[in-house]
Amino acid sequence: MISDWNLNLKENERIDDLLAGGLKIIQNNKEFCFSIDAVLLAHFVTVRKNAKGLDLGTGTGVIPLLLSNRAMKIDALEINPVTCEIAKRNMVMNNLQDKICVQEGDLCKIKEYYKPQSMDFVVSNPPYRQINQGHLNILDGVARARHEITATLDDVVRAGSFVLKRKGRFAMVHLPERLGEIMVAFHKYNIEAKRLQLVQPKRDKAPNIVLIEGVKEGAPGGLSVEPALIVHEDNGDYTRKLMEYYYPDRL
Repeated sequence: MISDWNLNLKENERIDDLLAGGLKIIQNNKEFCFSIDAVLLAHFVTVRKNAKGLDLGTGTGVIPLLLSNRAMKIDALEINPVTCEIAKRNMVMNNLQDKICVQEGDLCKIKEYYKPQSMDFVVSNPPYRQINQGHLNILDGVARARHEITATLDDVVRAGSFVLKRKGRFAMVHLPERLGEIMVAFHKYNIEAKRLQLVQPKRDKAPNIVLIEGVKEGAPGGLSVEPALIVHEDNGDYTRKLMEYYYPDRL
């Protein structure tokens, strides 16, 4: 099957191995390609049995693919028409089009696509940088994925809260330096932070990623700060935890 897909790849496209259950993913070299952030978020989020979820800003669909064996149904929303089209093809290539529904759309107009309180969980790997940080080409797909050109942090949390059922879970990966803003947005949209984990590139390096999960209309308090996740050993190899994520068959 994959050899047939190789014949149908478009310019600047490639097929990568997700190293999880035989899953493959098409990516475009000219667009934003997924990174470790998406993998960490997929392993961090709590997904209950028979849960239905939504990925806000799915890109090429990596997070739904990685969650496909844990959730009953996953919807995915993406504003970039190029990556959205690739995400749809990724679901077909992996025979998951009946389980994962990808559609093109703007999360700022969430009410046009989904009913309120329709999801058990929401995940998002949103743009990290505010638009005042550096010169940007707003038409560039990489810039739109990294900077808040099409949606702000507040927009993402608002959209997540809108679709979440009471006691539903919202999980996000972001920058530690914006944790204060995340907490403010959670409070504003009635999401109570319940789990937090910092990610360090090495043991002697400061955290550069934060994973956070909250509960819609959750009781105040009870935030669990989990041990820091270390990505690399001193020699540059992945730590055992990261090996479990990327190469479980080798352990």
